[in-house]
Amino acid sequence: MLISFIRTVILYSILILVIRLMGKRQLGEMEPMEFVVTMLLANLAAVPMQETGIPLLAGLIPILVVLSMELLLSVLVYHSVHARRLLCGKPVILMENGRLIQENMKKTRVNPDELTEFLRIQGVTDLTTVQYAILETSGAISTFLYPKYEPASAKDAGVQASARKLPVTVIASGRLQKQNLPLLGKDEAWVQGILQSYNCRMQDVYLLTSEPGGKLYFAAMQEDPA
Repeated sequence: MLISFIRTVILYSILILVIRLMGKRQLGEMEPMEFVVTMLLANLAAVPMQETGIPLLAGLIPILVVLSMELLLSVLVYHSVHARRLLCGKPVILMENGRLIQENMKKTRVNPDELTEFLRIQGVTDLTTVQYAILETSGAISTFLYPKYEPASAKDAGVQASARKLPVTVIASGRLQKQNLPLLGKDEAWVQGILQSYNCRMQDVYLLTSEPGGKLYFAAMQEDPA
């Protein structure tokens, strides 16, 4: 039992490391090649986890080989357009100038119900407002409305918009993020002043963020229900 536990912990840790080395793409929308690699890794790790008679190294070597192949193919795909087309495919236009390209929909096996579902997810219910719908290599569908149906931007409305500023996390789960204070040009005394204004302690703060302009977001820690 102990051996199985240790083997599982080791393989789990190695899989986490391998996925991290493969990049963030595996955590979001995956290309076909990346999906295959992810499935292979899961199967390769499952066998030595369950079969204690199989040497642990026999399970690690295939995982490392798959990782090496993935990294090499990623470099190849990055530098070669032909390899990119072969391994990842290319985007396919499903709607053009408001017209359904039925040949492409049949080729990609996307039926009208699936297309309208994707459009609804993006907040589009009127097909006549869609100029382009494109099936991306990740399987997602990008939608572009006719310009007259696009939401007006601040420039179109003649409004002077200020530059967007990303909030910086000051306190998360009751812990001060000291490394972020220089980004705001603040110190711990400033944090203590904010805590006094909210009449709370640091460990009572679930999240506190601040924009460079001074706008704060505060969320107190909720007590666990008894």
